[in-house]
Order: sequence, then C-alpha cells, then structure tokens
Amino acid sequence: MPKSIEELMQFIGDLGIEVSTVRHAAVFTVAEAQALRGQITGAHTKNLFLKDKKDNFFLLTVDEEAEVDLKTIHTKIGAASRVSFGKPEKLLEYLGLTPGSVSVLGVINDEDHNVKVVLDESLFQHASINAHPLTNEATTSISPDDLLRFLEATGHSPLILKIEASDPN
Repeated sequence: MPKSIEELMQFIGDLGIEVSTVRHAAVFTVAEAQALRGQITGAHTKNLFLKDKKDNFFLLTVDEEAEVDLKTIHTKIGAASRVSFGKPEKLLEYLGLTPGSVSVLGVINDEDHNVKVVLDESLFQHASINAHPLTNEATTSISPDDLLRFLEATGHSPLILKIEASDPN
C-alpha cells in the first residue's frame, strides 16, 4: 500500500528535515503548475518515469524548463538501451504514484529499490527544490542537501548529472 502524504511528512520530519508545503488545485502539466504557482520560490521540477528494454526503471528529475532528449538520455543515465516512458501500472507499483503526480518524493514507496533516481545538477543551484508530495494537489519545497538526505534514507543513491547538453554557441 503506498504511503500517504501524512506518512511522507512524518518520515521527512523524523529525519529532522524541515519542508514547506503549499496546497493548490490539481495540476497535470508544467504549464498548469506555472499558472497556479504564486510565490513558491526555488527550482520547479518535472519528472520522467522511464524504462529501458531490460525493464530497468529510472526516475529523471530535472528543472521544469529542461529539454530531455529521449533518444540520447540512455547514454547518460546508464540504461541498457533507449528509454521509453514507464507504464502507469509500474509507476503505481514502484512509486505509489499516478501520472500527473510523478515526484522524486515517490521513492519513499520504492522499498525494493526498483527505480534508479537521476537528478539534474542544475537543481542544486537553487536554495530549494519543489516537488509534489505524492499528489499533484500540493507542492513541497525542500533544500537540495535535505533532498539528498531524504533519498539516502530511502536507500536511493541518486545519480547527479548535467542533463542538458551545453549550447554550442
């Protein structure tokens, strides 16, 4: 059974991590989130639940403005082949999430460590990183260091990479 928002917040609190959470109408896209954001500062994320041909699963968390090339990202994240989007059934099974609420905080439900977490290094240039707390009806802000502490506490050692290729101009 996937954890509730209350269980997530209890876990985070037990680690001594302080977060702030803002409740809002459900959002399903980055554009909808931007329209409702208000005054939430920090890095806003988009998350891609991906799989390769060997059924290795990846959760890629990047800045909301990042452009991810699905034809080449496998070479950076260590996938066995090109990647595609993971099926909603696996998203629910592994992370306890549904499409539209994909979040790095969902790894709290990945107790068997089926998903490799990949974070864009650009997120760490901000004082806080924003993610859905298991629902797309809220946004939780957490410091980059505390996000890493949270991930380690769930047994996930994230791969931190520069996701976007630098502009040749």
